[in-house]
Amino acid sequence: MSRKNNIYSNELKLEIVQAYLTGNESMQKIADRYEIRNVSQVKAWVKKYKKVGSIEAFNRIASSGSGAKGEKNPLKGKRVHFKNVEEERDYYKAQVEYLKKQYPNL
Repeated sequence: MSRKNNIYSNELKLEIVQAYLTGNESMQKIADRYEIRNVSQVKAWVKKYKKVGSIEAFNRIASSGSGAKGEKNPLKGKRVHFKNVEEERDYYKAQVEYLKKQYPNL
């Protein structure tokens, strides 16, 4: 039996999160009531909502497969043979700056 990836609207996600945050029902009961296959999905939505605090938490970020923040790597596909040491240094500095933006907590 194949699994189907369900896509839930932002409004439904917000409704589910608010139902949980009112404190009247457990995550499991809410998942059952809204026919969410796994309670961990509800947990993830609650966590995102608490972090951002609005419906914007559920907007997907467009990405090109790598770089989860939606910013393209400006150095992807660039050559790696350099004419001089300064060129190589500038290349690696740009790589470091890009990675700092992508992973600010490191």
